[in-house]
Amino acid sequence: MEALEGRARLDPNRLPRGRSYARTGRVGELSIAPGVVEARVQGTRPNPYRVRLRVREFSAPEWQAVHLALAVRAGHAAALLDGELDPGVVEALAQEGVELLPGPGELGPACSCPDWANPCKHAAAVCYLVAERMDRDPFTIFLLRGRDREELLAGVRARRVGQPAGRTGPREPAGARDLFVPAREALRPRRSRPPLPRPLPPPERPGRPAPLAVPYDEELADELVELAEDAARRAFELSWGLSRGGLDLSQEEDLARRAGALLGTPGFDRFARRVGARPRLLLGRALAWRAGGSSALRVLEGETREPTPEERDEALMALSRAAGPVAVRRGRMTSQRAGLQLRLGEDRLWYLLVRAGPGWEIHEPPQADPAALLQKSGQAPRAGDQKPVSGRAREA
Repeated sequence: MEALEGRARLDPNRLPRGRSYARTGRVGELSIAPGVVEARVQGTRPNPYRVRLRVREFSAPEWQAVHLALAVRAGHAAALLDGELDPGVVEALAQEGVELLPGPGELGPACSCPDWANPCKHAAAVCYLVAERMDRDPFTIFLLRGRDREELLAGVRARRVGQPAGRTGPREPAGARDLFVPAREALRPRRSRPPLPRPLPPPERPGRPAPLAVPYDEELADELVELAEDAARRAFELSWGLSRGGLDLSQEEDLARRAGALLGTPGFDRFARRVGARPRLLLGRALAWRAGGSSALRVLEGETREPTPEERDEALMALSRAAGPVAVRRGRMTSQRAGLQLRLGEDRLWYLLVRAGPGWEIHEPPQADPAALLQKSGQAPRAGDQKPVSGRAREA
């Protein structure tokens, strides 16, 4: 906070307003990564502002001094290895010439708002919440300086174990030679190239996109983050064999998949505008994708299978009981009065379509049993309230 005040000498009134923003819940979730914090802050306009707070990362010599200062003081090292941070660490590092907390020149707040002040009240609100986060988890400051908790502890452990003669950097962790090959050696001619290491196991969760490091347009930045998050999810599913990662999809299928992930969010209308699609048409394709993926999309577009007489009778009976008179045409069974239609897909599953304006929508996953499909969708009559099959349905 002293670093922030050092930057705000020209207009200190921004700090109390920023504190008020922080206390009234105007700041969204903090995204903290090495050297940067990002968050959205709700100002007076409908769309929140994007705030980025940059902190200078330590150089390699500074990290060596940090590891050494912590390792030689048994109390500090023991607390770190136990998951705590002794407040005396700040003074101990200062004696080694390393300032753990950032000074005014090491703090770079930026905001997408039109306010000329630096920092503005939105950036100040984020700084207050970062300070609170540091109170709860002091390792946050090491992360902002460039290394997370595990990297810091690994460096301290290596220093406490001791360094081989002539080495100035951290000791190589056990098994590192089995995981990595220096680039120079990997690029040797094949006959003299060392064996490549075993592939690393897949991650336990999808990765998070790195903060944007260039000036950005707010809407474009949102779209880039959405694309990066989507790519990370697809790569994660592909690495674990959970799906093909979307690599086998056509462009139209991929558009429906991405639109399905944005349903119910402000990004849906923006996405429809960007790809030049009519929102109503894209909505129907997105709903179909969420209900049954590529198969449901093909059924929506009219690719159906002609049912056998037994399949037709079963579906006709179920729909007529649920919705009254049914018309049959080319394997499609339609109740105009109820605005419902059953179609049989190429996967031999029944899809329930609901009238939506001039077209149809698919809201429910398909099923082999049309009666069960209608029951799940809430269209089937309750027991004891079943409608008789109409004469028109029987003739069909």
